[in-house]
Amino acid sequence: MNSISMPDSLALPVVNAGQLLRQYTPESAFFFSSPTRTLLAQGVHDVILEPNGADGGDRLADRVTRLLAAQGRHGHGLPIVVGAVPFNSTSPAHLIVPRTIQSAGPLNAAAEALRREPPAAIQELRMFPEPRDYVRGVELAVGLMRSEALRKVVLSRMLEMTLREPVDLRLVLQRLSQQNRSGYTFAANLSDPAPGVYGPERSAPLWRQRTLIGASPELLLSRSGLRIIANPLAGSAVRSPDPEEDRRRAVALLASEKDRHEHAIVVEAVAAALRPFCRRLSVPEEPSLTQTATLWHLSSRITGELRDLSISSMKLATALHPTPAVCGYPTESARAAIGAIEPFDRGFFTGLVGWCDASGDGEWAVAIRCADIAGRSLRLYAGAGIVLGSDGDRELAETSAKLGTMLNALGLDQAPELS
Repeated sequence: MNSISMPDSLALPVVNAGQLLRQYTPESAFFFSSPTRTLLAQGVHDVILEPNGADGGDRLADRVTRLLAAQGRHGHGLPIVVGAVPFNSTSPAHLIVPRTIQSAGPLNAAAEALRREPPAAIQELRMFPEPRDYVRGVELAVGLMRSEALRKVVLSRMLEMTLREPVDLRLVLQRLSQQNRSGYTFAANLSDPAPGVYGPERSAPLWRQRTLIGASPELLLSRSGLRIIANPLAGSAVRSPDPEEDRRRAVALLASEKDRHEHAIVVEAVAAALRPFCRRLSVPEEPSLTQTATLWHLSSRITGELRDLSISSMKLATALHPTPAVCGYPTESARAAIGAIEPFDRGFFTGLVGWCDASGDGEWAVAIRCADIAGRSLRLYAGAGIVLGSDGDRELAETSAKLGTMLNALGLDQAPELS
C-alpha cells in the first residue's frame, strides 16, 4: 500500500485494497472503489464549497485547476481533489484536498468476511412522495410529453428514516462493496469543517458528521491521459430470484422499444457533449446488458481520445452533468418538470462523486443507489426515467428495487413496505 504524494503515483499498483476498506472510519475524508482502483483519503488540507453555476460554464473545473496548481507550487497538501458535486448547479459542491491519500487496485470484496451485528431497527419512516402520489407524478410527466417538447424526465423518490441507533458506516460500506463488486462504491464526508481549523499549519478539522454513501453502477466519466470513457445506463428491469424468469426479463429489456428509446436519448446527449472535446469518439450502435444485484440495465460504453491534455476529468464531468440518465431531455424542460413534480431537494443524489488530480486524470461516478446519513438520520433516494409509454406502477416498482441496494446494506430487522 502506498501513500500518494504526486499525481503519477495514482497509476502505481498497490498491495491490498481490502486494507483500505478496513481502515475507513466515519472521520475519513473519502473512500472510492472502482473497477480500476481503490482510494482512501484522510484529513483536510483545503476544501471547495461552491456551485458550478447556473450558466453551465467551467466555474468549478477552473477553481479545481487553480487550486491544484497552487498546491503544486507551494508544496502544501496533495495535488488531488476528492468529493461530490450536487444535482443542482446552484448548490455548492463539497470537494476536498486531503492531507493523505492511499491507493490500491480494485477491491476484491468477495474475500472480505463481515462481522455479525444485531439488525438495525427503524424508529420513524416517511416517504416523499407517497407511493400513489409518485404514480400520479409519472402520469403527469407523460401528459407533459404529449403536449410539450419534453422527451424524457427522471422522477425520484426519497425515504426519510430515523433509526433507533446511529448508522454503522463502516459496516454499511463493507456490505455495499460486496453488493457492488463491478461498480463504484463510495463514502464522501460532507461534514462542514469548523471555520478556520484547516490549513497547512493546523490539524484535521472537527467534523459535524454527515456522509454520502452508496454503490453506483454508473460511470459518468473517467480520464487517463488522452483516453476517456463514459458508460451511461438507461432502461432498467427488476431482477427475479428465479434464474429462468431473470433471463427472460433481461432478454425482454434488450428488446424493449420503450427502454431502447430511453437509452438512445441518453447516449445521444452524452456523445454530443463529449464530441467537441475529442479528436475521436466511439459510440456503440447497440446497447448491451449490465446487471446489479437488483436490476438489469441497458448500457453503452463510449470511448474517446481528447484533443489535448488541458481538458481535465473535472471539466468533462461538469460538461456532461446532468445527463438525461438522471435529469431528462431537453435538460431545462426536464429540470422544470422535476421542480414541479418532485416534493424534495435531491441534494447530492444524482450528482457526481469521484476524484481529479493535477494532471487532469480522474474518475466520476453518478451518485445513485445512495443515502445521505447523519447519525441516526438517513435520506435514501431512487429515481426512474419517464418517457412516452411509461407506466406509473412499473416505475414505482423500479424505484423500490433501486432503494433495495441501500436498504439491504443497512441490515434492517424488517424491510419497509415501499409500494
